[in-house]
Amino acid sequence: MGRLSRRAFALAALSTLTTASGAAAAPRRPWWAPAEMRGVWLATVSNRDWPSKPGLTAAQQRAELIAHLDRAAADRLNAVMFQVRPTADALWPSPYEPWSQYLTGTQGKNPGWDPLGTAVTEAHRRGLQLHAWFNPYRIANHADPTKLAASHPARKHPDWVVPYGGKLHYNPGLPEVRAFVQDAILDAVHKYPVDAVHFDDYFYPYPVAGQTFDDDAAYDAYGSAFSNRADWRRDNIDKLVLETAARIKRIRPTAQFGISPFGVWRNAATDPLGSDTRAGVQSYDDNFADTRKWVREGWIDYLVPQLYWNIGFAAADYAELVPWWAEQARGSSTKLYLGEALYKAGDPAQPAAWQDPAELSRHLTLAREYAPVRGHVFFAAKEVAADRIGAMARVVADHYRGPAAPPRRVTGRSAGSGA
Repeated sequence: MGRLSRRAFALAALSTLTTASGAAAAPRRPWWAPAEMRGVWLATVSNRDWPSKPGLTAAQQRAELIAHLDRAAADRLNAVMFQVRPTADALWPSPYEPWSQYLTGTQGKNPGWDPLGTAVTEAHRRGLQLHAWFNPYRIANHADPTKLAASHPARKHPDWVVPYGGKLHYNPGLPEVRAFVQDAILDAVHKYPVDAVHFDDYFYPYPVAGQTFDDDAAYDAYGSAFSNRADWRRDNIDKLVLETAARIKRIRPTAQFGISPFGVWRNAATDPLGSDTRAGVQSYDDNFADTRKWVREGWIDYLVPQLYWNIGFAAADYAELVPWWAEQARGSSTKLYLGEALYKAGDPAQPAAWQDPAELSRHLTLAREYAPVRGHVFFAAKEVAADRIGAMARVVADHYRGPAAPPRRVTGRSAGSGA
């Protein structure tokens, strides 16, 4: 089906599922829905969603965390992607990295309780999966190493660090960095019965105009087998994904491994295999993340491309990207979920489509036309709680009338097997 006819088909399907008022009508569905992902991201970086501010008491922090889990359960969601390593730190007692500053206001200070351990226990008590969300390479949202805790590995190994864009990053081109990042992450997998390890979209950092990510020494040392630096960088990220997947399966065979990248792999103008989009960022070229390959090769258990655009958005149309990603996932062992921009609903700075409480519901209606799409994840928990124009309530009323079991990993499959 051609791109124009495919989009027309998707929009026609939407038009047949509308009420007299023009809002998306609820499709008929059983009281107990088939297994599907109904997730929410719970971000801790810069205290975005939780805790509401640093320095709360342990009891106050716990109460806020429980409130987010309660709200997720009340909205018939079934998974929480809980950010437990936002900036090369930890929300559990880690022997590798300091306690997160977002808990107490001071990096390395013990908060007096175990947020990740509590989150796993309380999520499971409510029938929610707990996906432990890790940022692999971000060290700090500032560029001053002296602001890090004295014990921070980045201070002990300054040669691992690349300042870029006013932030500090670990260098993905160093094998010792890749091994350390995995060790730090997998400590949590050893200690807690997490349902998944979850990565976001930050691999190599997003481009900053006029600045260069200085990995010359690493490229000179390790890049000789590659004809250009971009291919070497993509191979570094491929190695991180494959090695992490294999180690997770050895430690906790039931745990899934999922990644949520930027929503555009490549534009068709760049690569005929790409989507009919004109996005200013392409994950393959800018984050050096070959997200399409990970899906098609079955390297990971699930992918959640961040499709943070409305239906009809010219540069990156939701109605174009859903069928494109569905086609990439067709026949793959990697499950496809879609990242949804709940945070845009009702934001006056966003286009008119986001002022309509039914926009997100229409997304789920459209996505149901494509069998490889197995669910959705909403960004983020603060907006689920506030629901400023009722967009989440509309999704729940239209699509989540009954509970649904979250997808689980089928054991016995090895990373990269494609089976």
